[in-house]
Amino acid sequence: MRWIALTLMALALLAVSPQPLLAQTAPAQPQAQAAPEAGAPMGRTSATEAEIFRQIRQGVQGTVSIPDKKAGVLVQSEGENWRNIRNGPLSTYGAWLLLGMVVVIAVFFAVRGRIRIEAGPSSRTIERFNAVERFAHWLTAASFIVLALTGLNMLYGRYVLLPLIGKSAFASLTLYGKMAHNYIAAAFVLGVLMMLVLWLRHNIPNAGDVKWLAQGGGMFGKGKHPPAHKFNAGQKLIFWSVVGGGAVLTVTGFYLLMPFDFGMGIHDMQKFVVWHAVVALILIAVIVGHIYIGTIGMEGAFDAMGTGHVDENWAREHHNLWVAEVKGERPQHGHD
Repeated sequence: MRWIALTLMALALLAVSPQPLLAQTAPAQPQAQAAPEAGAPMGRTSATEAEIFRQIRQGVQGTVSIPDKKAGVLVQSEGENWRNIRNGPLSTYGAWLLLGMVVVIAVFFAVRGRIRIEAGPSSRTIERFNAVERFAHWLTAASFIVLALTGLNMLYGRYVLLPLIGKSAFASLTLYGKMAHNYIAAAFVLGVLMMLVLWLRHNIPNAGDVKWLAQGGGMFGKGKHPPAHKFNAGQKLIFWSVVGGGAVLTVTGFYLLMPFDFGMGIHDMQKFVVWHAVVALILIAVIVGHIYIGTIGMEGAFDAMGTGHVDENWAREHHNLWVAEVKGERPQHGHD
């Protein structure tokens, strides 16, 4: 008797149901044509059903009764294209870019060596950056390093770290890394804004920058120091790379944090992921070169952001126009 009761209950539910469950997820346009064609052989898909499945495969959105209307999209076919780009050319070319920068630095160091203070260190120093300027720099630098490492983990971690530390440790590392990436981004934005306010007036391009670039900044030979103000052309390129790249990363990252709160669709989010990664990889490569020059690449350069005071001979060799301006002197043309 139990099976008879269960059968009666099932029939009763079907009788009171306003529409089959599957009707809630079918695409809006094909619903009116959902009935099978007359005379269609049993076990074979009719032309109407084939059209329904074709539209589903193309991402046609059906009607749903829940608030999230995006649930009406059963298949998001562009996702496969996005996945192929992210795991294909984006990851491959990004890896070659970073590796190429490391190779260029290694070759440059092997050929040129460390760029020394040609006149030798003096007993005099000059203030290059005050405490506020150094704070802005290190806030931006420290936050960017965390963002770079956590971002690279999301892109390459499963290929590099997962085999080394195992699934459990990698899952925890990636989870906390993603949280750090989301929250520390605010510190990076603040640092970039501070640098923009503090140094914008010093980073306006001028005709002297062309001469500096034409001479390679004097880094490829001894005794060649093109004139420069507080920031030379190379530092201006770094500045605008950080400001411009930071702006793109900020906008794309902001929308990725809240992808559906500003009318953005899944396709827009996928494009933003790609642009965010591309700009981040380029900026990481640029900053790697900047770190090299500011540390082991050039004698005396780290003091600028370390203590804020640099050796006067270093300053005269690399920023003679700035030294003359600070001291009220005429520029030393021997460095022009």
